[in-house]
Amino acid sequence: ADADIDAPEGWEHRTTANNVVVAVIDTGVRYTHEDLAANIWTNPGEIPGNGIDDDGDGYIDDVHGINAITGSGDPNDDNGHGTHVSGIIGAVGNNSLGVVGVAWSIEIMPLKGLDLLGNGTYDNLIECINYAIEKRPNIINASWGGRGNSQALKEAIAAARNQGIFLVAAAGNWSAFDTDLDNDIWPLYPGSYELD
Repeated sequence: ADADIDAPEGWEHRTTANNVVVAVIDTGVRYTHEDLAANIWTNPGEIPGNGIDDDGDGYIDDVHGINAITGSGDPNDDNGHGTHVSGIIGAVGNNSLGVVGVAWSIEIMPLKGLDLLGNGTYDNLIECINYAIEKRPNIINASWGGRGNSQALKEAIAAARNQGIFLVAAAGNWSAFDTDLDNDIWPLYPGSYELD
Protein backbone atom coordinates (compact mmCIF):
# COMPACT_ATOMS: atom_id res chain seq x y z
CA ALA A 1 0.00 0.00 0.00
CA ASP A 2 1.14 3.51 -0.85
CA ALA A 3 4.35 2.26 -2.49
CA ASP A 4 4.55 5.23 -4.86
CA ILE A 5 5.93 8.75 -4.97
CA ASP A 6 2.64 10.44 -4.02
CA ALA A 7 2.60 12.44 -7.25
CA PRO A 8 -1.11 13.41 -7.05
CA GLU A 9 -0.56 14.70 -3.54
CA GLY A 10 2.50 16.64 -4.71
CA TRP A 11 0.59 18.09 -7.69
CA GLU A 12 -1.80 19.72 -5.24
CA HIS A 13 1.15 21.95 -4.28
CA ARG A 14 3.12 22.22 -7.53
CA THR A 15 3.05 20.75 -11.04
CA THR A 16 5.93 22.54 -12.74
CA ALA A 17 9.70 22.68 -12.51
CA ASN A 18 10.26 25.70 -14.70
CA ASN A 19 13.92 26.62 -15.20
CA VAL A 20 14.99 23.06 -14.34
CA VAL A 21 16.87 21.17 -17.07
CA VAL A 22 17.25 17.39 -16.86
CA ALA A 23 19.81 15.80 -19.18
CA VAL A 24 18.59 12.30 -20.02
CA ILE A 25 21.52 10.08 -20.98
CA ASP A 26 19.90 7.08 -22.60
CA THR A 27 18.91 5.70 -26.02
CA GLY A 28 17.95 9.21 -27.09
CA VAL A 29 14.56 10.89 -26.86
CA ARG A 30 11.87 11.17 -29.52
CA TYR A 31 11.87 14.95 -29.18
CA THR A 32 8.90 15.30 -31.58
CA HIS A 33 6.66 13.16 -29.34
CA GLU A 34 3.37 14.99 -28.77
CA ASP A 35 3.65 14.61 -25.00
CA LEU A 36 7.32 15.70 -24.84
CA ALA A 37 7.92 18.26 -27.63
CA ALA A 38 6.88 21.25 -25.52
CA ASN A 39 9.33 20.23 -22.77
CA ILE A 40 12.41 19.53 -24.90
CA TRP A 41 15.48 21.66 -24.19
CA THR A 42 16.74 23.93 -26.97
CA ASN A 43 20.40 24.86 -27.21
CA PRO A 44 20.43 28.68 -27.20
CA GLY A 45 23.77 28.80 -29.02
CA GLU A 46 22.73 26.75 -32.04
CA ILE A 47 20.84 27.85 -35.17
CA PRO A 48 18.66 24.96 -36.40
CA GLY A 49 19.35 23.38 -39.76
CA ASN A 50 22.19 25.60 -41.00
CA GLY A 51 24.79 22.81 -41.02
CA ILE A 52 27.18 24.85 -38.85
CA ASP A 53 28.56 24.30 -35.36
CA ASP A 54 27.36 27.74 -34.22
CA ASP A 55 28.39 27.40 -30.57
CA GLY A 56 31.74 25.74 -31.28
CA ASP A 57 31.09 22.71 -29.09
CA GLY A 58 32.07 20.15 -31.74
CA TYR A 59 28.54 19.25 -32.83
CA ILE A 60 26.70 20.54 -35.89
CA ASP A 61 23.05 21.48 -35.29
CA ASP A 62 22.90 20.12 -31.74
CA VAL A 63 19.67 22.01 -31.27
CA HIS A 64 18.19 19.56 -28.77
CA GLY A 65 21.22 17.52 -27.65
CA ILE A 66 23.70 15.03 -29.06
CA ASN A 67 24.18 11.51 -30.30
CA ALA A 68 27.54 10.44 -28.89
CA ILE A 69 27.46 7.20 -30.90
CA THR A 70 27.41 8.94 -34.29
CA GLY A 71 29.05 12.17 -33.13
CA SER A 72 26.06 14.13 -34.40
CA GLY A 73 23.60 16.68 -33.11
CA ASP A 74 20.62 14.33 -33.52
CA PRO A 75 19.70 12.53 -30.28
CA ASN A 76 16.55 10.89 -31.68
CA ASP A 77 15.54 7.67 -29.92
CA ASP A 78 15.74 4.43 -31.92
CA ASN A 79 14.94 2.15 -28.98
CA GLY A 80 12.17 3.78 -26.93
CA HIS A 81 13.70 3.54 -23.46
CA GLY A 82 14.95 7.13 -23.34
CA THR A 83 11.57 8.42 -24.51
CA HIS A 84 9.83 6.32 -21.85
CA VAL A 85 12.16 7.65 -19.13
CA SER A 86 11.66 11.24 -20.34
CA GLY A 87 7.89 10.76 -20.17
CA ILE A 88 8.13 9.77 -16.52
CA ILE A 89 10.24 12.83 -15.79
CA GLY A 90 8.39 15.41 -17.82
CA ALA A 91 5.53 14.46 -20.11
CA VAL A 92 3.34 17.56 -20.46
CA GLY A 93 0.43 17.48 -18.02
CA ASN A 94 -3.17 18.60 -18.26
CA ASN A 95 -3.16 18.44 -22.07
CA SER A 96 -5.57 15.51 -22.61
CA LEU A 97 -2.80 13.50 -24.32
CA GLY A 98 -0.99 10.31 -23.37
CA VAL A 99 0.47 10.34 -19.89
CA VAL A 100 1.75 12.90 -17.44
CA GLY A 101 5.25 13.28 -16.08
CA VAL A 102 6.21 14.03 -12.51
CA ALA A 103 6.88 17.61 -13.64
CA TRP A 104 4.31 18.88 -16.14
CA SER A 105 6.62 21.65 -17.34
CA ILE A 106 10.39 21.06 -17.33
CA GLU A 107 13.22 20.98 -19.89
CA ILE A 108 14.49 17.59 -21.09
CA MET A 109 17.97 17.59 -22.71
CA PRO A 110 18.29 14.41 -24.83
CA LEU A 111 21.77 12.85 -24.83
CA LYS A 112 22.08 9.59 -26.75
CA GLY A 113 24.79 7.37 -25.28
CA LEU A 114 23.08 3.99 -25.72
CA ASP A 115 22.38 2.29 -29.04
CA LEU A 116 19.34 0.61 -30.60
CA LEU A 117 19.78 -2.40 -28.31
CA GLY A 118 20.39 -0.30 -25.19
CA ASN A 119 24.13 -0.96 -25.17
CA GLY A 120 26.80 1.69 -24.82
CA THR A 121 30.48 2.28 -24.24
CA TYR A 122 32.07 4.18 -21.41
CA ASP A 123 33.45 6.61 -23.97
CA ASN A 124 29.98 7.46 -25.27
CA LEU A 125 28.48 7.82 -21.81
CA ILE A 126 31.37 10.01 -20.67
CA GLU A 127 30.98 12.13 -23.80
CA CYS A 128 27.35 12.72 -22.85
CA ILE A 129 28.32 13.67 -19.30
CA ASN A 130 30.98 16.07 -20.60
CA TYR A 131 28.44 17.67 -22.94
CA ALA A 132 26.09 18.08 -19.99
CA ILE A 133 28.85 19.69 -17.92
CA GLU A 134 29.39 22.22 -20.72
CA LYS A 135 25.65 22.97 -21.13
CA ARG A 136 24.93 23.02 -17.36
CA PRO A 137 21.65 21.18 -16.75
CA ASN A 138 20.52 20.91 -13.14
CA ILE A 139 20.26 17.12 -13.17
CA ILE A 140 21.60 14.20 -15.21
CA ASN A 141 19.34 11.15 -15.36
CA ALA A 142 21.08 7.79 -15.91
CA SER A 143 18.40 5.09 -15.98
CA TRP A 144 20.90 2.38 -16.91
CA GLY A 145 23.68 0.40 -15.36
CA GLY A 146 26.10 -2.45 -15.64
CA ARG A 147 28.41 -4.61 -13.58
CA GLY A 148 31.60 -3.05 -14.97
CA ASN A 149 33.40 -0.52 -12.79
CA SER A 150 35.02 2.28 -14.80
CA GLN A 151 37.26 4.77 -13.02
CA ALA A 152 36.88 7.17 -15.98
CA LEU A 153 33.07 7.10 -15.70
CA LYS A 154 33.30 7.66 -11.95
CA GLU A 155 35.58 10.66 -12.51
CA ALA A 156 33.20 12.14 -15.12
CA ILE A 157 30.30 11.84 -12.69
CA ALA A 158 32.40 13.43 -9.93
CA ALA A 159 33.30 16.28 -12.32
CA ALA A 160 29.60 16.92 -12.96
CA ARG A 161 28.90 16.86 -9.24
CA ASN A 162 31.74 19.34 -8.67
CA GLN A 163 29.92 21.70 -11.05
CA GLY A 164 26.73 21.39 -9.00
CA ILE A 165 25.01 18.96 -11.38
CA PHE A 166 23.23 16.09 -9.66
CA LEU A 167 23.28 12.64 -11.26
CA VAL A 168 20.42 10.25 -10.57
CA ALA A 169 21.26 6.63 -11.41
CA ALA A 170 19.32 3.39 -11.66
CA ALA A 171 19.62 0.95 -8.77
CA GLY A 172 18.56 -2.02 -10.92
CA ASN A 173 15.26 -3.56 -11.97
CA TRP A 174 15.98 -6.98 -10.56
CA SER A 175 13.24 -9.27 -9.35
CA ALA A 176 12.63 -9.57 -5.62
CA PHE A 177 13.54 -13.24 -6.06
CA ASP A 178 17.03 -12.42 -7.40
CA THR A 179 18.64 -12.08 -3.98
CA ASP A 180 22.03 -12.94 -5.47
CA LEU A 181 21.84 -9.61 -7.35
CA ASP A 182 21.79 -7.48 -4.18
CA ASN A 183 23.70 -4.29 -5.09
CA ASP A 184 25.66 -4.48 -1.84
CA ILE A 185 27.00 -7.85 -2.99
CA TRP A 186 26.96 -7.37 -6.77
CA PRO A 187 27.38 -3.62 -7.43
CA LEU A 188 25.57 -1.98 -10.35
CA TYR A 189 27.36 1.03 -11.81
CA PRO A 190 27.04 4.00 -11.86
CA GLY A 191 24.53 3.63 -9.00
CA SER A 192 27.03 1.85 -6.77
CA TYR A 193 29.83 4.40 -7.02
CA GLU A 194 30.57 5.90 -3.64
CA LEU A 195 29.67 9.42 -4.70
CA ASP A 196 27.08 11.84 -3.38
